[in-house]
Amino acid sequence: MEMERVQEIAKLSEETIPEEFIRTTNEQPGLTTVQGAVLEVPVINLSNPDENKVLQAVMDASQNWGMFQVVNHGIPDETIRKLQEVGKVFFELPQEEKEVYAKPHGSQNIEGYGTKLQKEVEGKKAWVDHLFHKIWPPSEINHLFWPKNPPSYREANEEYTKHMHGIVDKLFRFLSLGLGLEGHEMKEAVGGENLVYLLKINYYPPCPRPDLALGVPAHTDMSAITILVPNDVPGLQACRNDQWYDVKYIPNALIIHIGDQVQIVSNGKYKSMLHRSTVNKEQTRLSWPVFLEPPPDLEVGPHPKLINEANPPKFKTKKYSEYCYCKLNKIPQ
Repeated sequence: MEMERVQEIAKLSEETIPEEFIRTTNEQPGLTTVQGAVLEVPVINLSNPDENKVLQAVMDASQNWGMFQVVNHGIPDETIRKLQEVGKVFFELPQEEKEVYAKPHGSQNIEGYGTKLQKEVEGKKAWVDHLFHKIWPPSEINHLFWPKNPPSYREANEEYTKHMHGIVDKLFRFLSLGLGLEGHEMKEAVGGENLVYLLKINYYPPCPRPDLALGVPAHTDMSAITILVPNDVPGLQACRNDQWYDVKYIPNALIIHIGDQVQIVSNGKYKSMLHRSTVNKEQTRLSWPVFLEPPPDLEVGPHPKLINEANPPKFKTKKYSEYCYCKLNKIPQ
């Protein structure tokens, strides 16, 4: 076992939490969350027959927020329910069964069951365990990291993936058109048909001091776009005008994050939004983000059609793998 799992620590924590989980005062949600206010990020009906209206809404949300929620997205509620069910069952298995899928020690690959993800600032730890594995394209999938138990795990994930392609293509097309590019150009700039879908399950066990701990500290996503399924225990917070707010939970909506790579390709016209996860005193919280990522060796930079003398590049062009390495190790880009 690489380290003690948060799920195990949570079972032993009745009133207090270990020191390494107590965030600094400028991070503690009890001190830094705007109380009594819920942030209503834009909600977009993806099935609206007026495509121009949807395009405008995606464009505005991506420029002014970097986060939005989509409803009527075309993924059946039952497909999402099964995805959630099999993920929850995996995390409720005995510890030794989960450890079979642990990320190999010293591996440069992110896939597998684990706890630590990135260099921890001031040695602080996040109140979360996770499971990562790729779900698309087929050539990238390593079933060693897909749980065999519950037996329906694979089918539920494949079904969800099958339904995702439509929403992925729709989002990229709107983002492309919103920049004045051809409909296919944004997706091509981040990998096209080689775009990688990386699923993560976040498991946040109950925490006796949710005012002091964070599930995931403040960050923007490295991906191009993130499509996230939450469960019904809210915990997502977003930073707006330098203040932290709870994001309103909408049943059956998907949460869309504009990631760093779309911000880079758009040369800053679209923004990735700073967000974090809080935890709950009584209830377990789970979420299922899928990170849509460029292939590791693909060089990503501002789109050539968006660059001119009046609008010089604001970001370096670099391989996606290098970008990730710098970000996870807190090295300036």
